[in-house]
Amino acid sequence: MNERVSTGKKMLSEDYIAAERQGSARHEYFNGQVIAKSGGNRTHNLIATSIAIAIGTRLQGNRGEIYINGMRVQLAGRIISYPDVTVVVGEPTFVDSNADILLNPTVIMEVFSKVTNPTEKSRKLESYLALDSIKECLQIKADEMRVEHYSKQNPKQWIYRIYNERDDVISLESLNVKLSLSEIYAQVRSQNAGMSSTAVN
Repeated sequence: MNERVSTGKKMLSEDYIAAERQGSARHEYFNGQVIAKSGGNRTHNLIATSIAIAIGTRLQGNRGEIYINGMRVQLAGRIISYPDVTVVVGEPTFVDSNADILLNPTVIMEVFSKVTNPTEKSRKLESYLALDSIKECLQIKADEMRVEHYSKQNPKQWIYRIYNERDDVISLESLNVKLSLSEIYAQVRSQNAGMSSTAVN
């Protein structure tokens, strides 16, 4: 962790951004509070990569861009987050010429597990759903075959779906892409033989 950013410290957003750009560790920013971004384990990274590859092969004509793990996203309420997978349809817009803080994500995907702080998970989800540009949000479990899909109908109405079977197919309408759970969990089946019946097997 760099010396200018410490977990739990209160900072102005401009100071946080300057420190984050200089340091090697990643931190998220919630209303002035700096929170360490934990590194993903093998399963976490395999899931994020599988999702990005599956979507990338279906986005035709350079209609969008996909970022994995490293792109900061500016949300409402002085919040800056690092989603696991971010997709932008159309031209991306950034805070400044550094092009490292995205303003207009279309789809956000987060991978979580049993050790994920439920308060942090809920707070992030609320922030994602409040951003005008976001049309869909996926929360993907790393230790169980389960994907929670939020799809925007209008600014005050979202459809919530749960997918937990290997043959389930998620329709990402904002991307015109279909994504199966078997694709999402393809790389983690062999290492997770001990999961529950609804998990990867």
